[in-house]
Amino acid sequence: MYDYVIVGAGSAGCVLAGRLSEDPDVSVLLIEAGPPDTSENIHVPAAFAQLLHSQLDWDYSTGPEPFADRRRVHLPRGRTLGGSSSLNWMVYIRGHRADYEQWRDEGCEGWGYEELLPYFIRAEDNERGASRYHGTGGPLTVSDGRSRNPIAEAFLEACDQDGQSRNEDFNGAEQDGFGRYQVTQRDGRRCSTAVGYLHPAMSRANLTVETFTQVHRVLFEDGRAVGVQAARLGETGEPHEYRAEREVILCGGAYNSPQLLMLSGVGPAELLSAMQIPVMVDLPAVGQNLQDHSGTGLLWTHDEPVSLLSALSEENMAMFATEARGPLTSNGVEAGGFLRTNAELPAPDLQFHAVPARLLEEPSFEHGFTLAVCPLKPASRGMLTLRSPDPTTQPFILHNYYAEDSDMRIMLEGLRIAEEIGAQPALAPYTSRLYDEPASESEADRRAYVRRQTYTFFHPVGTCRMGSDEEAVVDTELRVNGVEGLRVVDASVMPSVVRGNTNAPTIAIAERAADLIRHGEAHLTGVSQPAPADVQPAQLSGSGV
Repeated sequence: MYDYVIVGAGSAGCVLAGRLSEDPDVSVLLIEAGPPDTSENIHVPAAFAQLLHSQLDWDYSTGPEPFADRRRVHLPRGRTLGGSSSLNWMVYIRGHRADYEQWRDEGCEGWGYEELLPYFIRAEDNERGASRYHGTGGPLTVSDGRSRNPIAEAFLEACDQDGQSRNEDFNGAEQDGFGRYQVTQRDGRRCSTAVGYLHPAMSRANLTVETFTQVHRVLFEDGRAVGVQAARLGETGEPHEYRAEREVILCGGAYNSPQLLMLSGVGPAELLSAMQIPVMVDLPAVGQNLQDHSGTGLLWTHDEPVSLLSALSEENMAMFATEARGPLTSNGVEAGGFLRTNAELPAPDLQFHAVPARLLEEPSFEHGFTLAVCPLKPASRGMLTLRSPDPTTQPFILHNYYAEDSDMRIMLEGLRIAEEIGAQPALAPYTSRLYDEPASESEADRRAYVRRQTYTFFHPVGTCRMGSDEEAVVDTELRVNGVEGLRVVDASVMPSVVRGNTNAPTIAIAERAADLIRHGEAHLTGVSQPAPADVQPAQLSGSGV
């Protein structure tokens, strides 16, 4: 029996485990389906590509995308301590003020920009120092990149040549412009939420971490969540039960949290009945409202030995080991930017990523450069549902990229701007040969190019939407509607995707959720920062951590 049972040790779960266990009078269990984050490839930033399709990746894919040539798009998701923060590109972006104002104005009281800014600041330990927009001393180290790849610098020079504006801080007063991304790294190594929040807390006697343990369903008694049923890897026999005295908190992300709700009888009653899952609550919105940032762009091949292909040289490995800098510290996306396709827009609708490598699903052994682009506020909506009542079966995921033609039109404009930037003199050494291109300048051929080159930017949200209306899955305190003692805290609760990368907003959501859980909305008058409790060795029951 624990006070809190947290399912999923990802970007949100590690934050909650760290924050809730600060109170020595409560007991916290954190359950993770994957292994501990001991793989060196997690912590060496440039090795992120080695994590894809490995045991550390849930390795999901979409169903045949009806508006993207019926292609199945790979959807990487972290399956280890730290979750996708142990797998991602480490770009630290919060989104635009307008994103959170939209949440608030559409019924999410308490989730506006000014309410969330203190949580971004509390989480942060920014090497640039404290300011109106940034914090120091928080668990999450945010730093300037140490790779300084010449392709990134050439890209920014090309942006200058193209007349684009510069921005030194995308998370400051304005988001528009081009510049270098800050990254979630500490001394040149990845700072996941496991590194920042969980590992410092694991010496606490009141925190237990179970790895290699997959939760099958939430247990209910008299309409209240009282625990979870889970199976440990390699064990046979009856699943284990872990009981929660106060709350069960789902932190599985935009794919796994709605899947687990449905497996537990919370979801569309018609679907659950068809799969012979007893219906606890008929919530048709579970799994709906799926949003993501689709990406496409231009890929060039060149002969300059400065791409990430050369990162594993003996010289670079020695530089990383002794100086914590150089190509092995590269997060892949060192520079980029935000712009508006229409001056009348309230905020940017395009984001660019400059990558000193060729972004390809197949192995690539040539030096390259990718300039990727994505629409920031897609109108298209997808869905997630069950394939089977078997909890080990992957869910069915359909993002419906470009179901709304406005998303395609914005992407085409982004592609045009990428071509314009790529044609500038500063990038000439790195744009000698296009890997692929539209068959012609016609709109039909350019649309065909986007469809065949589309991939995910790894930002799924929205499948357990927060709100105050009847169609919301969770309320504004992230409590699941229709039951007691159950919350969802992760990117799935976002009503709409933010303008930019979603890891930092997910961490801020979890920071605020920790205060809601501890104090409740009625007593949430400011951002509390309780001192860590005196610590003793952590309980690691069967976890292998």
